Amino acid sequence: MDLNALLQKLTAPACVSGSESAIAETAAELLRPFCDTVGIVSGNVCGTLGSRQAGKPHVLLDAHLDQVGFVVTEITPDGFVRVGNVGGLEYRFMPAQRVLLHGRQNIAGVICCIPPHLQSGKKEHVAEVTELAIDTGYSREHLEQLLSVGDSVTFDMPFRTMAGGYVTSPSLDDRCGMAAILCAMEELQGQALPCSLSVLFSTQEELGERGAKIGAYTIAPDIALAVDVTFGDVGEKVGVCGKGPLIGISPSLSRDVSDALIAAADAAQIPWQPEVMAGTTGTNADRFAVTRGGVRAGTVSIPLCHMHTPVEKIRTEDVALTGKLLAAYVRGCASC
Repeated sequence: MDLNALLQKLTAPACVSGSESAIAETAAELLRPFCDTVGIVSGNVCGTLGSRQAGKPHVLLDAHLDQVGFVVTEITPDGFVRVGNVGGLEYRFMPAQRVLLHGRQNIAGVICCIPPHLQSGKKEHVAEVTELAIDTGYSREHLEQLLSVGDSVTFDMPFRTMAGGYVTSPSLDDRCGMAAILCAMEELQGQALPCSLSVLFSTQEELGERGAKIGAYTIAPDIALAVDVTFGDVGEKVGVCGKGPLIGISPSLSRDVSDALIAAADAAQIPWQPEVMAGTTGTNADRFAVTRGGVRAGTVSIPLCHMHTPVEKIRTEDVALTGKLLAAYVRGCASC
């Protein structure tokens, strides 16, 4: 599987939480060759492989569809657009960013900033999202024909390849997790498995794991793995890009699942890193663990730099290794 091409295709749809239909259609198309059934239910993409059998676990592999961004809250009398944030954003880099407003058509815009010539010389104020204004060049009258309050806004930054095996895009969180699952499904294709399998590409993770709640309730798995991103190359207690996926270890996760992931990685000689969390994980695994009567949950995370910015960055090697780890775990999960 050409990972660069796959990541470029997955990051092309600009879909903030609650507006994921375009990426859902793309994801369903990519998943169909590897599953017996694929459908879009309540915004979630759900695929199944194999039938449930007594004595065999049903395993769920999950990654989320949505990305952070904005929602239009007002068009001002002078034609500027006010927004609210959708998900957690870093406001220090907002001024002068290029954005796309997704109305009746895509509209190019820029987030306004004060030129240095007009600044007072005092310490620069970090604007809150409610203070931001987007300039499209249109008058209010023209803009109201194209855009409505409630429409989504995303960063206008293309997918790019970089030196050292890196790629960058605004939505690698969590399209790279989706890519890893697709790689695993390709590797498992045609193999006899000790379990039945579901894939969930879930909505609205950035707004509180909403898609994961309903998806896991409907699927009712025995074991669920949340495949997401974590902080890479920014401090001591994070992952290192290029050294493989991070396996979650936390009181809120199943230690049996964590140990089985570690054993699978070691047996297949897949490099991995520990991600120790003192409480909950901030991923869909938190929802899986308390679904119905409880699900054994684990996390597998891809190290990512510049999270929730227009220039998220990963090494594609880590995506490939994550896919290999997921496949190795599924092959051995009868003993989990």
